[in-house]
Amino acid sequence: MITIKYIELKTGYHDDGPAWIGRVKMSRSGNTVYFNDHAFVKQSGVSGNYIDIESGDEYWISGVKKNGEDRHWAGNGKIIIDSKIIPEYLEIVGDNEINKTKFIIEDIEDVFPIERINLLLNRQNSNLS
Repeated sequence: MITIKYIELKTGYHDDGPAWIGRVKMSRSGNTVYFNDHAFVKQSGVSGNYIDIESGDEYWISGVKKNGEDRHWAGNGKIIIDSKIIPEYLEIVGDNEINKTKFIIEDIEDVFPIERINLLLNRQNSNLS
């Protein structure tokens, strides 16, 4: 399933790490999220709810909030939003235009590394046996 999500890096930051709103691909179970050539697995961390399978970094991944307040209340910094999803995002939040004081508009390539991650996980599992 492909959907729009809010993704924020937590490792090394408090509530003001780099953040994106863009298209993600979710596994059937919803436990794995693919975004921007990364794969994240659902897991409770210190401050995140997903962990990057390859780097171990913690991320907060959630649906886009209808009130447009995706950052933690104590966080700050602009959110990078994928230019391709702006019409859909505006519909979700009920706005007519992007607030450029809160967002940086960029093209984010839809790269979902499913094959690479499956190979990595299969290698890890075969090393455990």
